[in-house]
Amino acid sequence: MSGGMNGAVRIFADYTGDVHERADVVVVGSGPGGAVVAHGLAAAGHDVILVEEGPPFTPDDFELDGARSMARTLREGGLRATRGYMLSTMQAIALGGGSLVNSAICVRSPQETLDGWCSDFALERTTRADLDPHYDAVEKFLGIEPTPDDVQGDRNLLFRDGCNALGYSSEPIARNVRGCRGSGECFTGCRARAKQSMDISYVPAAIAAGARVLTSVQVQQVTTAGRRATGVAGQVARPFTGELSHRVRIEAKVVVLAAGCMATPVLLQRSGGLANASGQAGENLQFHPGVAIMGVFPERTHPEFGATQGYQSLQFIPEGFKLETLWAPPGVFAVRLPGIGTELKQRLAEIPYCAVWDAIASCNRSLGRVRARRRGMDPALHWRFDPQDVQILKRALQVLAELLFAAGARKILPGVGRLPEEMHSLDEAEALRRHDLRADDLTCGGNHAFSSTRMHGDPHRGVVGEDGRCHDLDNLYVADTGILPRSPAVNPMLTCMALAHRVAAGIAERI
Repeated sequence: MSGGMNGAVRIFADYTGDVHERADVVVVGSGPGGAVVAHGLAAAGHDVILVEEGPPFTPDDFELDGARSMARTLREGGLRATRGYMLSTMQAIALGGGSLVNSAICVRSPQETLDGWCSDFALERTTRADLDPHYDAVEKFLGIEPTPDDVQGDRNLLFRDGCNALGYSSEPIARNVRGCRGSGECFTGCRARAKQSMDISYVPAAIAAGARVLTSVQVQQVTTAGRRATGVAGQVARPFTGELSHRVRIEAKVVVLAAGCMATPVLLQRSGGLANASGQAGENLQFHPGVAIMGVFPERTHPEFGATQGYQSLQFIPEGFKLETLWAPPGVFAVRLPGIGTELKQRLAEIPYCAVWDAIASCNRSLGRVRARRRGMDPALHWRFDPQDVQILKRALQVLAELLFAAGARKILPGVGRLPEEMHSLDEAEALRRHDLRADDLTCGGNHAFSSTRMHGDPHRGVVGEDGRCHDLDNLYVADTGILPRSPAVNPMLTCMALAHRVAAGIAERI
């Protein structure tokens, strides 16, 4: 299509020459942070341009095959990983950012976590009471509610049953969906358009308020004059190949970077080391490393039906991890299954009887960095796994094993190096407790990433203040998960949006 949404969205085919635009505010990145800021400022009457490197997707564009979907919607074909410890990490390149391909999980950070942020990072206005009005606003706009039982499916409700059997608290996950059908297709794009990803929620609302959207534009530099940002510059980028063509220049009174906690530091570095008097831009990269265990049950669980991630337990947040149910295309799980040939085929035949549950950990000791490469805008990532944080995941694996057997699993596949591929009882699973677990025994993913442009009340120790404004420049803001000073203890999307809502309100007052 050409120029969808009443012509307010430019796509690759619309660019026939160099682009030069002016606006009150330019927002770089259309994910949960950028979309919320763009809507808030457009609704306040400001002229806003929202820039996105990826293309818009429609249900006709969604690929049910996991590998093909990741190759189209994720940066570096879904193969991005850190060095040091090889942690796979996925970031989207699409209108709507990660909200297009995540599980729609929306959880408020616990009060204790935010209190810790305030005390440890010299913050004065980021308690739970401070953020609750912003959480409220986002939840109301997106219709965020707990997942109902009729779209949970067996693999989610078995998690509830396991928690009940062991006396652990559990609850349906609150998600930004309207009319979910339980198709389990969150990762490959919701064909029912039930998931309220940014491309069908905040972005159209921003357009209705007057915002303009430029997709297929790679921003490569923030332009400045003294202590002020004057706009951004980049090039048109062909979807899926990244081939660069026409020049793009946007002048603006305010620049907001919401390109993601890996892209934003690279952009600052490519702009001559902007916003880095503290030396913290691109430092302190943190993840929620996740582990998962597959349980095989005596009866069919019909895992193809049910919310992708419909149930959770916050019981172990004080110990540093959160438990969730999980689903993905079978081809994605197949990569993690042991065996080849006939053995692998036999394991694939057990998928209709399986449930996969995972744990994400707040690994605050495990830190990394983001650096620009010599060429291009993809980051070079380095991250180390602290041995003490490995022990958090060891404990999480033990709990997951206990839960699966409590729910009735006849065997589990722990996926831990130097341990049996299958365990058939709690006695066998005791090996998880006895095992001298090392980081390289784990098969981890870390799609929640944050803290690379952290918020800190001391300009010498952080990149931005509580209003998201860079300490070094008067009108440059950051509004993605990079500003989280450390783990939010739970999935970060809702907290990112709440902070972005606050950032937008602060900008509206200043311009």
